[in-house]
Amino acid sequence: MEHKPTQRVLNILNLLSTNPNGLTLTEISETLDIPKSTIYPIMQTMLESNFVSIEKGTLKYSIGISAFRIGSSYSRNKYILDFIQKVMKNIVNNINETCQMGILDGNNVLYILKEDPKKDMDIRLISYIGKRIPAYCTALGKAILAQYDIEKIKSLYPNGLKPITKNTITDFHTLKKQLDIIRKTNVAKEYEEVTEFICCYAVPIQLKNNTTAALSISIPTFRINKEKEKLAIQLLLDAKDQIQNSNID
Repeated sequence: MEHKPTQRVLNILNLLSTNPNGLTLTEISETLDIPKSTIYPIMQTMLESNFVSIEKGTLKYSIGISAFRIGSSYSRNKYILDFIQKVMKNIVNNINETCQMGILDGNNVLYILKEDPKKDMDIRLISYIGKRIPAYCTALGKAILAQYDIEKIKSLYPNGLKPITKNTITDFHTLKKQLDIIRKTNVAKEYEEVTEFICCYAVPIQLKNNTTAALSISIPTFRINKEKEKLAIQLLLDAKDQIQNSNID
């Protein structure tokens, strides 16, 4: 069960991490839809602990040194993440579409890496590094959820599967059938379940720290055809083998 005060702290830190120029208390409040009276004591506590800092001239909050130190402790995984980013660049160079990586965070998929093509996006994706989206309606999330049985997945969503678009899967029976296919093929698919006119393909990846992640390619529906779908799947499967068989610790 989600602990709201803790989740608010994490949401604030994640929001600040994606806004390097800082945000005012009002901007944080409006973005997270939390009253300023609720956020203010949280920010004061984080200020005292140096998890956030504040620019006196603009009154904008930014990530503080304590949060930076904790984030830096993740640097032991820096080499594998750098390697994966290079693999993702290669995917984008070969298909000219957006490639993303995510991990499971509670019952959401958390986007941790993203590589965009050089050309302008025809349709803007709602995902970005640090974004969380319900796992059941994303190709990334489905690729990860495939490791669990349906009862475990039901426990992750005690209130059921809520629609994000008209194409979002909202029943566990249909989701189970998809996950059964993913276990056999190692490929997850999602068609306009999160964003209209966007389809995604993803593969699960077992990292050496025993974290199950996933890698995806997102393609506008008007650019997809059998040849491009085949290319996307092959690039993802090749990347899966390349990452899992790498000697990088």
